[in-house]
Amino acid sequence: MLSRLTFFVFSLITLVMFSCGDKDDARIEVSLTDAPGDYEAVNIDIQDVQINRTEEVGGWESLDMENQGVFNLLDLTNGMDRLLGTLYLGPGKISQIRLTLGTNNTILINGDTKPLVTPSAQQSGLKINIDQNLEEGVTYRILLDFDVAKSIVARGNGVYALKPVIRAIVESTSGSISGSVVPVQSNPAVYAIAGTDTVGTTFADEDGHFLLRGIAAGLYRVSLAPKTGYKTRNLDQVQVTTGVVTNLGELVIEPE
Repeated sequence: MLSRLTFFVFSLITLVMFSCGDKDDARIEVSLTDAPGDYEAVNIDIQDVQINRTEEVGGWESLDMENQGVFNLLDLTNGMDRLLGTLYLGPGKISQIRLTLGTNNTILINGDTKPLVTPSAQQSGLKINIDQNLEEGVTYRILLDFDVAKSIVARGNGVYALKPVIRAIVESTSGSISGSVVPVQSNPAVYAIAGTDTVGTTFADEDGHFLLRGIAAGLYRVSLAPKTGYKTRNLDQVQVTTGVVTNLGELVIEPE
């Protein structure tokens, strides 16, 4: 059975020219998004974001933060994201992104706000791998996808720990799948499936719209698994093309 609590930290690269910074610099924009989780709120305290140019080039450099502090990750689902900061770097290779977390990390369950236990190693630097060559005069927008469902660990006795599961997705080397469902009350989870592997998951929003981002080019089965009272709907041979949003249009979910 497909889980309704699966993935989604996105790295997207958009190649556009820009007028700021040195003419030989690349512009890096880092944003945050989230896959839905079964909580009322998950608040993460982000204080700093750094890019690793590798030891040969000069090590870690901090972004110019445009937004920092506490983010409710559940506000950043179904295509929503928040810009964290930007950085200009000369041509070369970047290998990692590092998030520095503060101490104000909490979770809201049944109206009760609980602290998220965060190991000191994560506060001092949570690393996400990204292997990308930078070209001069190009903007690279990296979207970090935070998987809430996998990142919260219940330890018992009402104690919850934060063990972040984040991935970076390069959207310019991938595509997306969009669409809408009726009736909106069916509220399906939407999956992109290649063979036996689920490679993308989201939920239709309150208006019935959905967006699966960061999907590699290829053919997929799209499965819509609605709430009780409605039938699952599957669409086979859905073509995803690099740099293109494949729009499935309006999909009818039938009652059982």
